[in-house]
Amino acid sequence: MSLTLPDTATTVSAPAPAGAGPAPRTFVVRLPAGLRLLNANRRPHHHERARFTRELRAAAMEAVSENPTLMDALAAASPGPLFQRAHILGVLHPATQRRADPANWYPSFKAAVDGIVDAGVLEDDDHTRLVGPDMRIGSIVKGAQLVLHVRELAPGEQWPDLGPGVA
Repeated sequence: MSLTLPDTATTVSAPAPAGAGPAPRTFVVRLPAGLRLLNANRRPHHHERARFTRELRAAAMEAVSENPTLMDALAAASPGPLFQRAHILGVLHPATQRRADPANWYPSFKAAVDGIVDAGVLEDDDHTRLVGPDMRIGSIVKGAQLVLHVRELAPGEQWPDLGPGVA
């Protein structure tokens, strides 16, 4: 069986809510398959954990830099960040069919989100600028792979709607 791995990063448009303006911008950032991922259930030595975190963060920055559409959008937004606010859906494409809890992979998603912040997609990943990452399990990819779906949020928009009074 052969697997065809997707491009490093692509751009897609999410459907606009009824009565809304133009569709929000959405970018898909695919980290390379085969990276060593961090799992909350494992307890590597702190030096090893720091190295894996740096590698994931750098891989996310590189995935952003290898996407011409995303780089054009970043250049147009310069000197500020691309998005003021965003929602991130993080998809873990596991290497096997074994059962998995996507929340256990949060350290990997966090490092990847920090990498796209470093690349200038968002100014920061605090709660005022970012909803998520919401973590899901995707289809099997040889070597496992993280994919971030970054969707721009309009001012005041919640994704999903978290109700009144939620920043």
